[in-house]
Amino acid sequence: MVPVVKNNRLKLIMGLGVLSLLPLLKFSLFSKKSKAVSCSPAAQEGTVRMLTQDGKLVDVEVSKLGSARQKVSDKELLAWVKK
Repeated sequence: MVPVVKNNRLKLIMGLGVLSLLPLLKFSLFSKKSKAVSCSPAAQEGTVRMLTQDGKLVDVEVSKLGSARQKVSDKELLAWVKK
């Protein structure tokens, strides 16, 4: 009788070992690689989004902009925007 009990314990331990490996196999074999999808609408080529003085966001063609671009400070922006 002793060998039968030992054999059952061995089968139980091996079965638990196999069951513990199933989640690892699931993640490695069946993982889907999702594509990144942009939530915003596609921007047209050759346009830039800019803020108007009254606070509206508009698309402006790059060809209409001058080449002299400079950054604006927060204080200058607040003084420029009409409320």
